[in-house]
Amino acid sequence: MTDVDAPMMQIGELADRAEMSLRTIRHYDEVGLLTPSGRSDGGFRLYTDADFSRLMVIRRMKPLGFSLDEMAELLRVVDALTAAGADGEGGGAPDTRARLDAFIADAVERRARLERQLAMADEFLELLRSR
Repeated sequence: MTDVDAPMMQIGELADRAEMSLRTIRHYDEVGLLTPSGRSDGGFRLYTDADFSRLMVIRRMKPLGFSLDEMAELLRVVDALTAAGADGEGGGAPDTRARLDAFIADAVERRARLERQLAMADEFLELLRSR
């Protein structure tokens, strides 16, 4: 449910704020990752700050190599936990929390892999600079 009083921004402003292309944001809409909260009278996509926050989650998953399907699954988990928190259920259903914990463990592993790759890149640069 969208707060009708929430300030809305067009896709161009969202793209600028997120430092992403319009094409990428439109693609995320087409595949169901980021649905605009509204449309202007002219049919233009309109987004809220909550939509921006959701887009930033997606953007932060991308360098870790998560697929679009994995991104969608994580967003479903986050949405379920947010809804559970709003309903006063605390941490949400145990299986939902377990799915989030699995995503966290996976993200930690992927980050460690990137860290190792960065260290190898630094070693490579040092090797080149020493020539």
